[in-house]
Amino acid sequence: MNTITMQPIEHERAASVWDQRAWRIAAISLAPVRIIQGFIYWGGGSRRFIYAPSKLDPHAGHWMANKFQTAMPGALLGMGHVISFLLHHFYALYAGVILFSAAELIVGLLLILGLFTRAAALASMGFSVLLMLMFGWQGATCIDEWTMASCNLAMGATLLLAGGGAWSLDNVLLRRKPQRATNPGFRWASGCAALPLSDTAFRKLALAVLSFTIVFVVGTYSYFRGSVLSPFHSGPVSPTVHHLTLTDAALLPNAGVRFHIALDAGTPEAPVHVVRAALLDALGSPVAQWDAATLSMMPKSAFENDYAYNRFGPGSFGWRAAMGAESTITLPAPTSAAAPLARAKTLQVTDVDGRSFSAPLQNAAAPATTSGLH
Repeated sequence: MNTITMQPIEHERAASVWDQRAWRIAAISLAPVRIIQGFIYWGGGSRRFIYAPSKLDPHAGHWMANKFQTAMPGALLGMGHVISFLLHHFYALYAGVILFSAAELIVGLLLILGLFTRAAALASMGFSVLLMLMFGWQGATCIDEWTMASCNLAMGATLLLAGGGAWSLDNVLLRRKPQRATNPGFRWASGCAALPLSDTAFRKLALAVLSFTIVFVVGTYSYFRGSVLSPFHSGPVSPTVHHLTLTDAALLPNAGVRFHIALDAGTPEAPVHVVRAALLDALGSPVAQWDAATLSMMPKSAFENDYAYNRFGPGSFGWRAAMGAESTITLPAPTSAAAPLARAKTLQVTDVDGRSFSAPLQNAAAPATTSGLH
């Protein structure tokens, strides 16, 4: 009778030992993923705090606000508005940059050490989603920012489910205090043991994590570049070709012209250069023009920039602006005109690559309208 009752118990015990061994083998096999994932985030934080502190210096050219502003035109799910708010509120911006950099540093270190591995992996997934929403559209050929963040998202999801394994500080903590194995909070936050779930519950969790990862990664790629259900395209916001949007163009009583301009597409690696501005009549013929030499000699006071970081301003070849810059510009009265300015209907600006952008022209007293690329 004893032999009969002991057989199921011994079988269950052997199955449990095998399951635990299989989990440990899988988790140990993921050690390279955990350590490199951690190093990536540690590298991001350590560059700003240790190796390139100018990124955290508001007076330096590499100040992180400039990088955030380049992301604004193509950011998804309202993140552009969040970035704009931060750029207009310095203390919130600075606190956000410091906290995010510190969080990257800490999460990276935790993953490298295997300390609270699952909590760190979950945080890294949040970072990846945030970076994909903000910067995912950038990259000339393979959307570089999206590629790195999507890989990190998949790595974080894997570590969330598998944990850190035997080669981790989580396992050291468990060995020193074995009763932690019965603490659900410790097992959910750390990675030294399988999650405290039944096989069915774990499969459901794994399926949910897998589904979110696939849908988010494939969905954003399809939105940014197509090549899933549609042909390849450059995305709603081009990461390679500069685009200028002109709005609120008005002819002033002194014959000057005031308008708002935004650099809302293109690569952040190179500025745009505007080399010509013109007023056109109804037939598209020039009424008045400002050449590159005239534009480059305009005073800085003629540029009322929306943000304190990437700006429009005079350059060596007309106007110069970095990605995400927005400004209200006042052109001086033209030195000569081919026809009376009253005939002018459109303001047009042309960049160094020959692309032209325009907006309808209003009298200063009349309500302004908006327009995009023509």
